[in-house]
Amino acid sequence: MRALRRSLRGRPLPGGRFDVLLQMQVAARANLLSAFLPAQRRVGYDRARSKDLHGLFINERIPDRPGIHVLDAIGSFCEPLGLRQTEVRWDLPVPEDAREWARAQWPQDEVPTLLISPCSSHTVRNWRNDRYAAVADHAAERGWRVVLCGGRSELERNTADAILAAMRYPALDLVGKDTLKQLPALLERGQLLMTPDSGPMHIANAMGTKVLGLHAASNPARSGPYSDRRYCADRYDDAARKYLGKPAADIAWGTKIEHEGVMDLISVEDGIAAFERYVADHPAR
Repeated sequence: MRALRRSLRGRPLPGGRFDVLLQMQVAARANLLSAFLPAQRRVGYDRARSKDLHGLFINERIPDRPGIHVLDAIGSFCEPLGLRQTEVRWDLPVPEDAREWARAQWPQDEVPTLLISPCSSHTVRNWRNDRYAAVADHAAERGWRVVLCGGRSELERNTADAILAAMRYPALDLVGKDTLKQLPALLERGQLLMTPDSGPMHIANAMGTKVLGLHAASNPARSGPYSDRRYCADRYDDAARKYLGKPAADIAWGTKIEHEGVMDLISVEDGIAAFERYVADHPAR
């Protein structure tokens, strides 16, 4: 913090002070950093979403609306400014060379594509490799192309290798082969993405791709794909009953149930059923 203070000392700000600071992070480090930014109005989260002494660093709060998606809570920050969120639109900038790379990875044909991004930043949220493989094989049997994607970490490489080894049908392996700018273009090309609660889930949603989200450790109503959660495999309530001894309706909104084995509550049949819901809603043309 002393280094930050030194780096900011003497740097002029517009008018010497900001009119409004939107403090959209409640973590302690973000709260402390915000203290170095002079602002007359300091807008933060409602009390239910506050933690790590968040209230000490703000002087206004967004409206308290229980049971809403994280994105809607973030959208509420415009209200103290006299605005209202009426439409959610991402318009992610995707370079044309990124789209060219994505188009080159498999033929532009009529074969529907199931993308699988199997890893979350928290390993407890990851599904079993053999279960990914079973759903992937089911999709292949239904005439779908299966594509694995992910980053360059050792975990992601090992996970992809295990899924490929467990599959009876071939799949295109793109794990570790794309860049961050190419990822949205890649996700845009698929019809459906199967993934746990992860960054690619939300990027795919922003690009208009439907998501087969795998939820047991987190509540899809709070942090699942924002636009459409019809194709999620949801065992969050089962997890709450098993690990917390009460239904999800009786625990605090936003509670994460990150216990070892929690994702085992999602069966292969759950994954296949979610896939088939998508197929039923999108008959081949």
